[in-house]
Parts: sequence; C-alpha cells; structure tokens
Amino acid sequence: MKLVFAIVSNDDASLVNSSLTKAGFHVTKLATTGGFLKAGNTTFIIGTEDEKVDKVLELLRRQCSRRTQMMPNTTAMDGAMYSTYPIEVAVGGATVFVLNVDRFEKL
Repeated sequence: MKLVFAIVSNDDASLVNSSLTKAGFHVTKLATTGGFLKAGNTTFIIGTEDEKVDKVLELLRRQCSRRTQMMPNTTAMDGAMYSTYPIEVAVGGATVFVLNVDRFEKL
C-alpha cells in the first residue's frame, strides 16, 4: 500500500479532485500555502494499492498544467521597498511524494 501526497495549484485542484474521484480514488484535501509565491495550493492525500500509483500519477499529469506567470519583483533597499520590472516564474504542475504504508486500518 502507498500514500500519495500531491501538492497542486488551486487553479488545478477542482479538475484533479473530480478526475481522481471519477477514477475511484478516495482523496482527502487540505488547503495549503506555498512558501515562495505565497500562493494557495491544495494538498491531496491519496491512499492506494501499489499497482494503482501509476494511474494516480497519470491523472495528476493530465490535470496539472505547468505554465508561466508574471510576478512583481520587489527589492528592499535602505529600509524601503522598491518595485522593479516584473519577472516570469513557473507555476502549476504538481509536487508529488509517494510513501510506503506499513499499516492501514479503516475504523
């Protein structure tokens, strides 16, 4: 048995949730926030059999699109914040952790 943690952008969370549940996976959703962009994310926790992990990853790849976004670039100098030119950053996609489960009980 495996436990899959998938951190996805809030923009992709609805599609991910519906795809996983349609495919018969039980998911738990947590609202999370990224550290770098301070943007909203959704973390999905999915428990599944070893042989179904590839199906979970396939669904995530299909629904979590990577894209670029322009973000304001601010610089602190002499105690004041200065706004400079915007920078392009990559957003979206998914960060996925797959862990072994030693024991599972549904009470």
